[in-house]
Amino acid sequence: MRYISTRGKAPVLGFEDVLLTGLARDGGLYVPESWPAMAADDLRALHGLPYPEAAVQIMRPYLDGAISDEDFGAMVADSYAVFGHPAVVPLRQLESGLWLLELFHGPTLAFKDVALQLVGRLFDHVLKRRGERITVVGATSGDTGSAAIEACRHCDMVEIFILHPKGRVSEVQRRQMTTVDSPNVHNIAVEGNFDDCQDLVKAMFNDAAFRDELNLSAVNSINWARIMPQIVYYVTSAVALGAPDREVTFVVPSGNFGNVFAAYAARQMGLPVQRLVVASNSNDILTRFFDTGTMRIDGVEPTWSPSMDIQVSSNFERYLFDLCDRNPATLAEEMRTFRDTGSLSVGDNRIAAARQLFDAGRVDDDATLAEIRRVHADSGEVVDPHTAVGIAVARVQPRTAPVVCLATAHPAKFGDAVAQAIGECPALPSRLSDLMELPERAVALPNDLAAVEAHIRESLSESVR
Repeated sequence: MRYISTRGKAPVLGFEDVLLTGLARDGGLYVPESWPAMAADDLRALHGLPYPEAAVQIMRPYLDGAISDEDFGAMVADSYAVFGHPAVVPLRQLESGLWLLELFHGPTLAFKDVALQLVGRLFDHVLKRRGERITVVGATSGDTGSAAIEACRHCDMVEIFILHPKGRVSEVQRRQMTTVDSPNVHNIAVEGNFDDCQDLVKAMFNDAAFRDELNLSAVNSINWARIMPQIVYYVTSAVALGAPDREVTFVVPSGNFGNVFAAYAARQMGLPVQRLVVASNSNDILTRFFDTGTMRIDGVEPTWSPSMDIQVSSNFERYLFDLCDRNPATLAEEMRTFRDTGSLSVGDNRIAAARQLFDAGRVDDDATLAEIRRVHADSGEVVDPHTAVGIAVARVQPRTAPVVCLATAHPAKFGDAVAQAIGECPALPSRLSDLMELPERAVALPNDLAAVEAHIRESLSESVR
């Protein structure tokens, strides 16, 4: 298995180097040179396997022998042993034809744990063998940061810096990052929105001298190793519902396109997917793209579902690469146009091709709160606002195949929104009961690359200097 950049001018890499590199040196994103195939019998063989065993089978082709089966199996088992449900990602029926895939049973109560618990272990394994250290930088709209910190806080060979938009994440999300008392963990509150944080991280990777000086790596979904473990839960849930002998539709609350791209990857491997439906909040750049064929940046509006308050969806480049028939020159030119003008149109033929698989819907704040209330009144269940966006969009989908909506976070992570909807705030799990009492550690910085790079240099521990 080899990995190529979407922009065609970065070195072709194997799995270990892709893991440690993150963003390609030409500014592109790494993707597999070709998609590994899962035949119908391969899918049937996964039925009934424990989640960690199925995960090893599904991910093994992407490693292509870079890590031994024994070592990789142990890392996968350790990653999911910390989850609070024996099924790891349980599938629960909400109503006839509509299912919830619960992805929030990990240590930070969000779907990012499914990938990042493994990524942290992969980092440590590869770096110790190589005798190297890395400096991880990442941007978060809320959940990636806490999951990445939790995954890396005990890594001997990793120093981690997470940028979050000041005042634009929930209190629980912020505290899950800023209360971690590990010397290798650093939090930066940026004066701006998530897209500003994401742009700063990309700019650091594109600053070759800074990147090489600090041996930068990424935990955001710009890193292929973040996408790979997310493919697994699409495959296992579809198999549980009858794949390969019937199709499944997935509805994915999405801002950065990484989670739904993992579903696309599963489909490219051979999973029988009927539709992939992107669920957006008021920051609906993805929905507008699938509606019109044009991606145009508007202002970011704060919502009750802040993890989707995004206007520049980084992972969309990976899908656009395939829409461009994997022509890196075409892709690079279109990304330059998007950056220069804030707008990108793909033309009638390509948007027609995209619509053969993808659909999209948007839900504003009022409808989000109404959906939380409706689910609670009908079933007694409490869902977070991102999941509520997904459920609201899922309800209008035809049910000619099972419809699976991804439940991306525990409702207690967004207690203010839930309280606004149903009049009560869900309790945090007991393991996080003291979260609101712990001291916080974070530095507020302007949206300025030089200031952020200077702070990172100054903050690195002596062992990294």
